[in-house]
Amino acid sequence: MPTETLIHGRLLETLRTVVDGYFDIQGVRYDAPFPPFKDAVRLSGRFLTGTEHAYDVIAARASSAGFLIFFREEEGEPVIYAALGELPITKPNWIVFGLLLAATLASVFFVGGLTEYGIDWKAGASFAFPLILILLFHEFGHFIVSKHNHMATSPPYFLPMPFSIFGTLGAVIIMRAPPKNRKQLFQMAVAGPLGGLLLAVPFLFIGLKLSEVGPLPSPPYLLEGNSLFYLLAKWLVFHQWLPSGGMDVQLHNMAFAAWVGLFITGLNLIPAGQLDGGHVVYTLFGTKVKKLSYVIVGVFLLLSIKYPGWLLWTVLIFFLGRVYAVPMDDLTPLPRPYLIWGYFMLILLIILFTPLPIRVIQ
Repeated sequence: MPTETLIHGRLLETLRTVVDGYFDIQGVRYDAPFPPFKDAVRLSGRFLTGTEHAYDVIAARASSAGFLIFFREEEGEPVIYAALGELPITKPNWIVFGLLLAATLASVFFVGGLTEYGIDWKAGASFAFPLILILLFHEFGHFIVSKHNHMATSPPYFLPMPFSIFGTLGAVIIMRAPPKNRKQLFQMAVAGPLGGLLLAVPFLFIGLKLSEVGPLPSPPYLLEGNSLFYLLAKWLVFHQWLPSGGMDVQLHNMAFAAWVGLFITGLNLIPAGQLDGGHVVYTLFGTKVKKLSYVIVGVFLLLSIKYPGWLLWTVLIFFLGRVYAVPMDDLTPLPRPYLIWGYFMLILLIILFTPLPIRVIQ
């Protein structure tokens, strides 16, 4: 008997034991391409039970045999991929986290406190601490949920940018392995924006209370853009739509920090690629959302006519926005309560997104 036939026979025997009672194997393909693995065993057939429970049992059985299990749908039919390997075990690098956090705090403090007379320490602190806290709540929302679900992720790495008007590019968390299912991916995705909003919203209203309405300065000057939420917040506090009639809010630094936090949240909710919004729409609609990236590219191309800064986002979404995080079990749909929260996150995108973030008035 050829060696290859013997190996395939033993593999099939092992995998039959792994899926026994949960999946009826009707077809087998060896050495099937399955990136990032060199190859995998592809099992086609039908599930005998619900996929969520089936995944837990099959994955646990397969792990003892050295396999990772992936549930997929291909041509409308369920398939299982079994690949030799194991999930990475990560140890958080808190030193890098601390160094980047300190550098970002200094960067944001510098931007918020810089005046023509030097550094205003009070102004720097009133901008830096609210913004950093908003970003911390956002990123640790992701991190805490991912650790609760035993996902292999890094701590949040903050990105200082002292030569920008914000002082930071936000922060990133590196997901080193796919989540188990759509529910886990959804939980991690929404925890960040909702965590950040817990502070951004009260900081905005407190900051607006500390602000005053006055005449716009003589050009040239920069004017922050309106999202629907920011426009409404100013109306609730000052009882007028602003800017209008040559008048606008003279923003306290806390209010501007909250505006930046809301702006970054709106960006993260864009339904593309590895952004929080990309994770949300993938969990809602699955692989159908890959076509959505072309629509988003078109929208940003149109927006860049008014704000050239969106051109960079157009390019990034075109090249990176079609790559979504796919769970290991990509068959089990979201429970109904999650669907409601998912559509709520899409509403948040609409009311938080700022089409024209910064205008240069000359």
